[in-house]
Amino acid sequence: MRIGKQDNAVTSICTSDATSITVRGRDLCSEVIGHVDFTSYFWLLVTGTMPSPPQKALADAVLCAIAEHGLVPSVVATRMTYAAAPEAFHGAVAAGLLGCGSVVLGSAEVAGKFYAQVVAVSDGGDAAATAIAAIKALRAEKKAIPGFGHPQHSGGDPRAHRLLALAKEHGMEGKHIAMLRTIEAVLPEAIGRSLPINVNGAIPAVMLDAGFPLAALKGISLLARTASLIAHLQEETERPIGFIMSGAAAERIGFDDGSEPAEA
Repeated sequence: MRIGKQDNAVTSICTSDATSITVRGRDLCSEVIGHVDFTSYFWLLVTGTMPSPPQKALADAVLCAIAEHGLVPSVVATRMTYAAAPEAFHGAVAAGLLGCGSVVLGSAEVAGKFYAQVVAVSDGGDAAATAIAAIKALRAEKKAIPGFGHPQHSGGDPRAHRLLALAKEHGMEGKHIAMLRTIEAVLPEAIGRSLPINVNGAIPAVMLDAGFPLAALKGISLLARTASLIAHLQEETERPIGFIMSGAAAERIGFDDGSEPAEA
């Protein structure tokens, strides 16, 4: 049974023969291994071109910024999974990555799509008016403003500040960062209060202005967090807390037999 498109059956990423492996037009052993750092290689794999020095610098910074932030849900899921199934290291990593969604970790992708859409609609027009309309449309659907607000860094996400400063330093500020700043400026008018830019607001704005593809934005968070999850799993083998977290959850959550109506 044929499902989906059946034409254009090609790939441009990798091929190999008996003596060589070619990745994005470069010989893996003679041109990549020992010559190209991993961040540049990642950029090459995704885009097909080597990054410029500013592009590499920003990609490096973003990967560092999003890799680790303590016992967040992805880390908790990974460590608890490993505690229950220590033979499944890969499964524990996967457990953490599967929660990369619109609220935590994957929200940079959601923000990036929003900024790109608002930029496209604005297209040289009144950026502030376009931003206000887009924000009010989100609020009408009871949706959060992507890339703004943080439960801990209420005074401003330090990672966001640093990434945006680096983009300026490297001359990579463009229309997406400009729109991010516009949204920040009009929030008091649009929703009645200001909100700080968080790291998942800065990441897509910086990466899109650096030329990284919108469709691959979630990959940035996935790649970065994988490194952190491996670190947490290594620590879990030495100082396990997976079952401690499981026990704490059991103690914290009460039981409701359904006889009383749930609180709204």
